[in-house]
Amino acid sequence: MLLVRPRRQALVATDLDRTMIYSRNAFSTAAEVPMVCVEHLEGAPLSFMTTAAALRMQTLTEPAAVIPTTTRTIKQFNRIQLPGAPWRYAITSNGGNILVDGVPDMRWRIDIDVKVRQSGATLSEVSAELRARIDDSWVTKFRVADHLFCYLVVKPKAVPEGFLAEWDDWCRERGWSASQQGRKIYTMPQTVCKSIAVAEVRRRLMESGELTDAAKTFAAGDGALDAEMLRAADSAIRPRHGELEQLNWTSPNLTITRASGILAGEEIINWFIKSAPAADQS
Repeated sequence: MLLVRPRRQALVATDLDRTMIYSRNAFSTAAEVPMVCVEHLEGAPLSFMTTAAALRMQTLTEPAAVIPTTTRTIKQFNRIQLPGAPWRYAITSNGGNILVDGVPDMRWRIDIDVKVRQSGATLSEVSAELRARIDDSWVTKFRVADHLFCYLVVKPKAVPEGFLAEWDDWCRERGWSASQQGRKIYTMPQTVCKSIAVAEVRRRLMESGELTDAAKTFAAGDGALDAEMLRAADSAIRPRHGELEQLNWTSPNLTITRASGILAGEEIINWFIKSAPAADQS
């Protein structure tokens, strides 16, 4: 039997951590609100949504093509039990991987790897330089993610003054960039970008007829790695917390939540539902 998918008039690309889902350290609220766990690590609860947000997330998949869009690796993303799954498309590794029905699109990844090699320094060169600049007094972990980029887990108050700006300057001269989200400092090829992957998924959905020609793109995110995705969307929203809040980042198409922390996630989903027109069932 041929599966007929509804033609949707909206694409929703949403970051996950500190946008849709929250660790206990990121709740930022003293209010006691009902919550559900959406991620476990080694059997222990790790990430949460409010119960209302989880229920509304399922509702959101009716009017919109929802694309989870994260800097997490494929393995890290697969730990999340996000309401509304399974996903036709998901974007991981900051745009380095596109999952189609849960399976990595290898042609997309091969093209990304070629662009990274052609654009500047290699991951090995960047990793070696970064290792030479850090020490155990303020770095707790050094990780290479999906053979594509690297990140540090740091003690935020112990990071040397000026480190991030100096490291970012070094990176940008070589086709990379650096940014910090909470306890993590990411070092990312500039050719690996969420907005590019979102544009590719949109093209595919329109080509397959799953999106109407007039479909609008909505986006949400809290970090510097989300900024270009937010800017490229027809309308975007960010929470009143996170890296973009610290940078006082804004854009003409941007809405900022009233709430911060886990309640901002609920507000973002409500904004998506209000913004997204109903799907065309014809």
